Amino acid sequence: MTTQEAQKIAKLARLYLTEEELEKYSQQLSVILDYIDSLNQVDTSQVQITSQVTGLTNVWREDKITASLITSELLEQAPELEQGGVKVKSVF
Repeated sequence: MTTQEAQKIAKLARLYLTEEELEKYSQQLSVILDYIDSLNQVDTSQVQITSQVTGLTNVWREDKITASLITSELLEQAPELEQGGVKVKSVF
């Protein structure tokens, strides 16, 4: 993988990397992609295709409507309100 390809991937992920990081990550991604390519070369023609191996299936509960708190009751418990919603501190 070239540093230009790594730069394109970083840009798509909205990551801003230094030239050193781009070089390092392009080498690491090359190793990962080479490993994946080696896995693609493995002969799996004798392996049975399975969608899962545990034998478990999803068990869904019946959909029941239950009583819950009223919005006004929830808002009364909030420490601070703004324009009809709960005001919280910024995480950034």
